Amino acid sequence: MSTALLKPSQHLPAVTGDLNAYIHAVNNLPVLDFEEEQRLAHELRDHDDLQAAQRLIMSQLRFVVHIARGYQGYGLPMADLIQEGNIGLMKAVKRFDPEVGVRLISFAVHWIRAEIHEYVIRNWRIVKVASTKAQRKLFFKLRSSKKRLGWFTQEEVENVANDLGVEPKTVMEMESRLAGQDTPFDAPADADEEEQFSPSSWLEQNDSDPAATAEHADMVEHEHEQLQGALAELDERSRDILRQRWLDENRTTLQELADHYGVSAERIRQLESNAMKKIRRSITVDA
Repeated sequence: MSTALLKPSQHLPAVTGDLNAYIHAVNNLPVLDFEEEQRLAHELRDHDDLQAAQRLIMSQLRFVVHIARGYQGYGLPMADLIQEGNIGLMKAVKRFDPEVGVRLISFAVHWIRAEIHEYVIRNWRIVKVASTKAQRKLFFKLRSSKKRLGWFTQEEVENVANDLGVEPKTVMEMESRLAGQDTPFDAPADADEEEQFSPSSWLEQNDSDPAATAEHADMVEHEHEQLQGALAELDERSRDILRQRWLDENRTTLQELADHYGVSAERIRQLESNAMKKIRRSITVDA
């Protein structure tokens, strides 16, 4: 794989004309390995190297196409979805910190989706389609939850509500709004104050930072690996006791385990306590 820097005259492919030709072009662009990606990210951060930024962006364009395909069901031009995703990618590259140690696409996916979300909301002709977090979740997931055309039955409403963690009445309200596509998107000039909102306010989440999200995901994965390694060091009986006491969905009582192993409940408690101490020591050493 060639790692030569792109010449300044080599611009980003434009999402115009033949969309298939664009997709073919970006799929033929080289994908950077981790070391090269880190080197370019440092060049951009430390020296404002625009050629490095260009290479980072171009290496991820195929992933933008992949993400944009997931939003084709809203009846919007695929080229526009890709273009909005590319804007999110460029914002992500500008903010990418190589010191975090994650791949660029893991960080950029949040920015790509945010730009596409905003574009979809901005162009979907439904008044007040998603003014709460629950409604935003429904707006982007309700279509994939439908099992057939037509209105939901009461059972389907309850199933969707359980799957998405919302009230059944919220599902019915959103279904009604999705069916009313002829309603104008923009609120009239004399609308009440609560109806005067902008699409950007629907998707803004001040408590959500893509960098922090990516870092948290890596931390969770690391902690999971530590736990699995610590469990592997235990004997089979101790491992089974911890699994049944803490990891299974339906936790087993001390007495049930005592009856199973033919010992006292106090002995099971001691084995459980010793196993927990060993796991804590193992995780502390590995940290």
